[in-house]
Amino acid sequence: MKPRDKQLLANAPYAKVKPEGQYARHIVEYKGTEKPGTVIVDTDKKFLYLVQADGTAIRYGVTVGEEGLAFHGTAKVGRKAEWPSWTPTPEIHQRIAGLPSYVGPGPHNPMGARALYLYQGSKDTLFRIHGTNQPEYLGQAISSGCIRMLNEDVIDLYNRVPTGATVVVL
Repeated sequence: MKPRDKQLLANAPYAKVKPEGQYARHIVEYKGTEKPGTVIVDTDKKFLYLVQADGTAIRYGVTVGEEGLAFHGTAKVGRKAEWPSWTPTPEIHQRIAGLPSYVGPGPHNPMGARALYLYQGSKDTLFRIHGTNQPEYLGQAISSGCIRMLNEDVIDLYNRVPTGATVVVL
């Protein structure tokens, strides 16, 4: 992690939750057909896998979208951002009353430490893989559709996954 990351995460305004057991980051055996560098999100099991070249994958615990709100399909990482800002969409404002129109970067931001923006062709899907300021919800389906990760895990994924990488959301 960069010094800025360490400083911001040390002063995060939320509970310091570290997942244990199945939702902690693990190296697991991988027998699928996807190429190394592919990101696979299993929304049923609440795991994100980064396929490695040696028959393994890095498995991360995630929070996924609520029923009916989640993205499914294949996309590419169209862009990446460190400590992104957040502008809730009109649909999110309709569903959740009282949200601000904009939240600046930092650990208080629902986007967390990093964001990978999912595109299909040249079109932004408006779905993201990003950090979270609610780590206690890992392993649940509560988001507005995005894939949320522990901030330390999304930093790790961000450093490993280039723009243009394939993302498959099951």
